Amino acid sequence: MPSFSAAVSGVPASPDPRPSRVPVGRSHPPSARPVLTGAEAVVRTLELLGITDVFGIPGGAVLPVYDALTRSHSLRHVLVRHEQGAGHAAEGYAAASGRVGVALSSSGPGATNLVTPIMDAKSDSVPLLVITGQVRSELRGTDAFQEADIEGITLPITKHSTVVTAAADIPRVLCAAYRLAHTGRPGPVLVDITRDALTASADFVWPPPGHDTADDNLGRVSSTQIGRAAHEIGRAKRPVLYVGGGVIRADAAAELVELAELVSAPVVTTLMARGVFPDSHPLNLGMPGMHGTVPAVLALQESDLIVAIGTRFDERVTGDASLFAPNARVVHIDIDPAEISKIRRADVPIVADARAALPELTQAVRAVSGSAPRTLSSWWARLHGLQREFPLGYAPTSDGLIAPQHVIRRIGELTGPEAVYTAGVGQHQMWAAQFLPFERPRQWINSGGAGTMGYAVPAALGAKTAEPGRVVWAIDGDGSFQMTNQELATCAINGIPIKVAIINNSALGMIRQWQTLVYGERYSQSALHTGHESVRIPDFVRLADAYGCAAMRVEREVDIDRAIHSALAINDRPVVIDFVVSGDAMVWPMVPQGVGNDRIRYAREHERAFEHDN
Repeated sequence: MPSFSAAVSGVPASPDPRPSRVPVGRSHPPSARPVLTGAEAVVRTLELLGITDVFGIPGGAVLPVYDALTRSHSLRHVLVRHEQGAGHAAEGYAAASGRVGVALSSSGPGATNLVTPIMDAKSDSVPLLVITGQVRSELRGTDAFQEADIEGITLPITKHSTVVTAAADIPRVLCAAYRLAHTGRPGPVLVDITRDALTASADFVWPPPGHDTADDNLGRVSSTQIGRAAHEIGRAKRPVLYVGGGVIRADAAAELVELAELVSAPVVTTLMARGVFPDSHPLNLGMPGMHGTVPAVLALQESDLIVAIGTRFDERVTGDASLFAPNARVVHIDIDPAEISKIRRADVPIVADARAALPELTQAVRAVSGSAPRTLSSWWARLHGLQREFPLGYAPTSDGLIAPQHVIRRIGELTGPEAVYTAGVGQHQMWAAQFLPFERPRQWINSGGAGTMGYAVPAALGAKTAEPGRVVWAIDGDGSFQMTNQELATCAINGIPIKVAIINNSALGMIRQWQTLVYGERYSQSALHTGHESVRIPDFVRLADAYGCAAMRVEREVDIDRAIHSALAINDRPVVIDFVVSGDAMVWPMVPQGVGNDRIRYAREHERAFEHDN
């Protein structure tokens, strides 16, 4: 029996990291339109959109799609062990490649298990197409078996969520959802398809009506606002470029470097923007915010002009927003008008895609100030002084165990910036953001806005699928790792050789840090008993071995490099290294929650002051 893919001629377009319109194959006159089931239409539409990889797990409502997948020659389906893993894998795939990530699940609990990655993708502007099966149309609203109103559940956390009840509508709706996911501010779009729509047949209309509608807003930039921004930059004595993840999503790294070098302004990159401006560049001050570098935090606080690009002034950067950068005027460039002046009023608002706006701003600055880079000598004298006084570093551990910062630094130094690094959420995430070498965009993938524990392993799975030629490390904590480690089986079975570094301090480390600093060392429910106790529950080495991974444990500093080299040499299966580290290590610097950034604490000697601030 010939595949239904062969029944529809046309060659799928090549995947495009930033497609301006939906890629399509050849159209067909009405007389030549094939008749496909809705499930076949789902698969064929994905093929014609240029999608090559899908992450998911079958269930009764979506089973017709899985049957249709057996006859596809171009779609690779990665069978995960939990739907949350499918969502985070699709996120990692999208973040590493710039393409739309696709997750597929069934109805009810299968769909609701995707809620966390959908929320995560919405928070961090990750383009996702989420397809869920649904009970038959006539059963909706009857509390049928495995029925959930996933459209209603996800409306607040998607760019759009919709239900399809007719097979004929499937190509058009999926095409529109794909476009919406990656245009404007990227984000997740959910398409819920009833089972009767999947089993019914209809003419497959391709291309669907409106498929080639271009998004013209991306290229529109107000010349008036650009001129005002250039004037602000020209007169500023203490400017800072405050750069967020939107610049990575816009693929505007080169344009950012050009502007920064012309202006000679310091650049600070948020947790979501690490790598978009090279760490090795002399203008880079590092990461701002609660766990940012002292120079980055105080540069923003003392600035007279903030040029915010693709960022949203969230509280992890501003602290008490009423006390943030009190003497700074603000130029805010963002593709999402809802973010401009939401937290900090913009003196010059520019609603635009960063890749469109930055070259125009650079040209306008040259027209105002000339082509020679500015010196800003007094401002840089202050900043260089802060860099000398507050270098990024860490103290020796007090319990004789390995310093976690040293482990992460050595992973970065021995692997290099061409690797991709994912992280879970907690202390290990902050240390990774601080101590890994970030030299290029899409090198660092983590959960920023939602702060989702369990993100690292499935995101690494997705990143390695998107970038098979790169080394992919998942930097995880022992608590975060235990939430999604079942996806190691997915990696092992599908030949996805990620490398996992468990920063094992036998605790929910960030919770323990707060309990140390704020709650009088009352360690309520933060001990995990996974590390240096006589009984390890679980034993991560034995667990990883059971999942078909290479596994090793490191408890001495002298063994760190040898283990990393061994992991880098293994490429036929996943590798898990259990680094048993000090439970006393803390993430410094730290801005106490709810205070101004001028109250930043640099090291343990400031713990009493930290407790006072809280």
